[in-house]
Amino acid sequence: MLKKKITKLLVGTNNRGKLKEIAELLPKNLKIYSTSDFKIKSPIENGKTFEENSLIKARYFSKKSKMVCLSDDSGLEIDVLEGDPGIYSARWGGRKGDFIKAMNRVFKELDKKIDNWKTKKIKARFICALTIYGPNQKIINSIGKIEGHISPLMKGKNGFGYDPIFIPRGKKITFGQMSPSEKYKIDHRFKAFKKIKKFF
Repeated sequence: MLKKKITKLLVGTNNRGKLKEIAELLPKNLKIYSTSDFKIKSPIENGKTFEENSLIKARYFSKKSKMVCLSDDSGLEIDVLEGDPGIYSARWGGRKGDFIKAMNRVFKELDKKIDNWKTKKIKARFICALTIYGPNQKIINSIGKIEGHISPLMKGKNGFGYDPIFIPRGKKITFGQMSPSEKYKIDHRFKAFKKIKKFF
């Protein structure tokens, strides 16, 4: 069981964009470490769901560093692509994690599937699964989702990943066009984090 509030934490990701977003959400009095502080490479993510992959990462990084670890697994699901890219969101960018390549692949897949898809609202959502894993404590996890649709063009330079092609429900602009503070208040990671912040 959790003995006391967490005061220092390893953020289990080698993705700089993700590290920055998670650090922004965490309390300012928390001592945050990154996997690069320990020079730990990422594990093989062979789970079938965001939750499983999040746990694989949290457990692996925690055991390697002997610290409490918070890991995130997140991605974009597009309904007409049967939920793809889903848990393979990062892998669509290839070995170098090139998200321009990944977003172009989304466009190509949509071209194959639907005529004139750019004139339609293509439903999609971002999902984030967070897991806290550490010595002498129970596993804590949570999930956050935000619904929206795919932009027919890449727009905006903010954020990372698929942000330039995702328009959240009720908004006219992509995550890539939003200021970080505007995005952090509504996104999937914020929603997942809200459920676990009491542990800090």
